[in-house]
Amino acid sequence: MRLIVIRPEPGATSTAAAAHTRGLDIEVFPLSAARASEWSAPDPEDFDALLIGSANVFRLGGAWMEAFRKLPVHAVGQTTAEAARAAGFRVDFVGEGGLQSILDAQAGQEMRYLRLGGAERVAVQPAPGTVIEARTVYEIAHLPIPAALADMLRKGEALVLLHSAGAARHFADECDRLGIARAGIGLVCLGPRIAETAGEGWATIASAPQPGDAALLALAAKLV
Repeated sequence: MRLIVIRPEPGATSTAAAAHTRGLDIEVFPLSAARASEWSAPDPEDFDALLIGSANVFRLGGAWMEAFRKLPVHAVGQTTAEAARAAGFRVDFVGEGGLQSILDAQAGQEMRYLRLGGAERVAVQPAPGTVIEARTVYEIAHLPIPAALADMLRKGEALVLLHSAGAARHFADECDRLGIARAGIGLVCLGPRIAETAGEGWATIASAPQPGDAALLALAAKLV
């Protein structure tokens, strides 16, 4: 069984390194790339905290990010929190289970969030008293499946790690475009929403119990 990661860099290399520490062999084929977007910053005084769902924000946010350094970060997970700290931001809250978990934990408090993220955003339900203003600071450009990966997938017995709903949708579309049978490919997804987006017909499809590479790779290790 071949284990394959398709997330964009630098995340793909990070996942591969974590896999190797677990004794897992893994193939790296990034099928997307994160690119900075043009954006303008609102007044930092209008917000209580930054709501951040990806480490890409701190890598690609550009010069505008400096204006928000005094605002605390509420990060989706440990990887994003570490990126925030490395960029000089203070992290006040780290979620478990997606951005909605952050909003649920802050329910009952009046919060004004500036949500910085990609062009594709996960829908969230703010609690009463919570206001969210969003800005797009990066976008994901999807790439075609290269010939080497297509050959692997056609042979079957492949297990693909999916880190986002966008990646799941793109991977499924690419397999269909190239006539690659889903029945020979297993998917390990970072969450149920990603698994749902991938659709049906795969050899196996499983969701990690918590978001993050640790849970994802622990699940993958049981399936390879």
